[in-house]
Amino acid sequence: MLKIDDKIRRLIEWSLSEDIGKGDLTSEALIEQDLKAQGIIVAKEEGVIAGLEIAKMVFHQLDPNLVFESSFKDGNRVMRGEEVATLKGSVRSILSGERTALNFLQRLSGIATLTSRYVEKIKDTEAKILDTRKTTPGLRMLEKYAVKMGGGENHRMGLFDMILIKDNHIKAVGNISKAIQKARVKYPNERIEVETKNLDEVADAVNSGADWIMLDNMSIEETKKTVKVIRSSPRKIKIETSGRIDLNNVREVALTGVDFISVGALTHSAPALDFSLLLVELNL
Repeated sequence: MLKIDDKIRRLIEWSLSEDIGKGDLTSEALIEQDLKAQGIIVAKEEGVIAGLEIAKMVFHQLDPNLVFESSFKDGNRVMRGEEVATLKGSVRSILSGERTALNFLQRLSGIATLTSRYVEKIKDTEAKILDTRKTTPGLRMLEKYAVKMGGGENHRMGLFDMILIKDNHIKAVGNISKAIQKARVKYPNERIEVETKNLDEVADAVNSGADWIMLDNMSIEETKKTVKVIRSSPRKIKIETSGRIDLNNVREVALTGVDFISVGALTHSAPALDFSLLLVELNL
C-alpha cells in the first residue's frame, strides 16, 4: 500500500505547476468553463499497473470535484484496450490534469511491468529481485513502490537506512576488514553489507563479520564458487549479486543459490507503459 505523505503531495503540486504554469491556454481558449464530460483512461499495451492512486490525486488536487473511479488496483495486470479508470467532471480540469496524471501512471506501470518480467523468470527459485538507488531524483519513493507492485523487493531506500560498504569506501579506508570494523564501532546495531569483486574480498568480508555480501559483476562460475564459500560460514550471511544481469541470464544467476539479485534497470531503464485518456461523453 502506498503511503501518501506531504512529500508526495508536494511532488504532485510541483508537477502540476510545471505543466500548467500560468494556465492551460488551450483549454481556457476553447472549452467553456461549465462544460462537463466523462473520460476514460485506456491501456494501450499489456502490463502491470501502478500509480492509480497518484493519478487520482493529480486530478483531485487540480479539482476536488472530479470523480475518479477504477475497478483495478495497483499490482493488477491490465490488457491492451482495457479501460483502467473513468473520470467525470469539468472538461477543463480533466484536460489540464491529463498529461501529469498519465506521466506518473506510465512511468510507474512501466517499472512494475519490467519488474514482473524479472520476477516471473525466477519464480520457482529461492532468489528475490531487488531494486537499487538508481532512481529518478525526487521519484524514488514512487519508483520503489512500483517495484513492489511488480513483485520485486526494495533494497535500502537511501544512505540512511543501511550500511553498504562499496569499492570507493574501501579504497578510502584501506581494506574491507578496517571498513567493517569502523562501521561496527560507529553503528553497532546496523546491518553491514559489503561489495566484493573476487573470492579474496569475499573471504575478507566473511571473516570480518559482514551481515550481507554483494557479489559485483562476477561470472556464473565465480558466483557459484563464492556462494559455497559464504554458505560454509556458521553465520547466516545474505548473498546479493549485481551487474550485467538482464532478462536473458537472470534465471541462470538465480540458480547459483544467491538470495537476492539487484537490477538497476528496473528503475533506470524501464520503458513506460502506454495509456491514453479519451473523452467519451459530453454535457453530463
